[in-house]
Amino acid sequence: MKITASLIDKLFRLRNGESIPASLLRGEWVEELERDGVIVSTSHGSRRTIFAPQPEAFLHALSAFDERLADLDLMRDTLQTNEMPRSVQASATGNSKLLIVRSCPGFPVNSYEPIECWLNGEPFTVNPKEGSFLFVADWNTFMIPQNVIVVGIENMENFRKIRQQRKLFETELGRHQFLFVSRYPQSTDLRSWLIRLCNRYVHFGDFDLAGINIFLTEFYRFLGDRSTYLIPSDIGLRLANGSTTRYNEQYEKFHDICCDNRKIQLLIDLINKYHKGYDQEGYIE
Repeated sequence: MKITASLIDKLFRLRNGESIPASLLRGEWVEELERDGVIVSTSHGSRRTIFAPQPEAFLHALSAFDERLADLDLMRDTLQTNEMPRSVQASATGNSKLLIVRSCPGFPVNSYEPIECWLNGEPFTVNPKEGSFLFVADWNTFMIPQNVIVVGIENMENFRKIRQQRKLFETELGRHQFLFVSRYPQSTDLRSWLIRLCNRYVHFGDFDLAGINIFLTEFYRFLGDRSTYLIPSDIGLRLANGSTTRYNEQYEKFHDICCDNRKIQLLIDLINKYHKGYDQEGYIE
C-alpha cells in the first residue's frame, strides 16, 4: 500500500465519523474491512458512500492491517515533514521504514587536484586519492569557488578514472580547476545544487542522441547557457568509426531532437550524418 497525504486525509474523515464516496477508497483491504463490518457501505441511488460506525474499532483494524496506520496523527506529521529521518521514525514508532526515505541523499564528487570548498560552513578540501572519490550527502551546504568548472560525467567508469582523461579536459576546456560530479544514484539533488550555483557546468556524456537528450532535459533546460556539452575536437573521426547499432536503436525515439545552441546542434548533425554513436569510455587512456 502506498501511504499518501490524500489517503491519510480520507482515513481521518472516516475516523471522525464522516461519510466519504466509496469511489475514493478502494482496494482489497477496504473490501476486507467492509466484510468485517468495520466499514459500512450505504447506497444513495447510483452513488455509494462508506463510513466507520465505531471509530475505535476502525483504528484498531487499520493498525492490525498495516502498522504504518497505527497512528494517523503521526503519519500525517511524517508526511508533512516531507523527509523524516529514519532515526525519528524509529524513535516514535519502533519502525524506521514507515515511509520510503532516502537515507543517503547527495552525489559523488571527484578531482585530480585539491579544491578548497565549504561544507556546513566549515572548510572542506576535495582531494580524493587515486582509486577513490567522495560522496557529499549534505549537498545543501556544499559550496565551491566560483572559478571552478563543474564537469558532470554520465558514466561511472569515466568518473572513477578522471586522471586518465586529464589531457582531454585540459585540451578541450583549458587549464582550470575542475570538480567532477556524477548524478548517480539518480536523483534531482545534483541538478538542484547546480541551479543554486553561478559556476560553469560542462556535461560529459555519450556522443549519441540519447546522451544529448539527457543533457537537454536534465540540465540545459534548467541551467541554460551556463551549461554546455563537452565536444572533443576529434569527435567527427570518432563518430565515423562509432556504433551504427546504437544509432538505429535510438533513432525512433530521438530522431527529432534539436537544440538552439549551435555547437550542440552541430554535434547532433554529425551523429545524424554518420548514423552512428560513440561511447565516452573511448576517451579513457
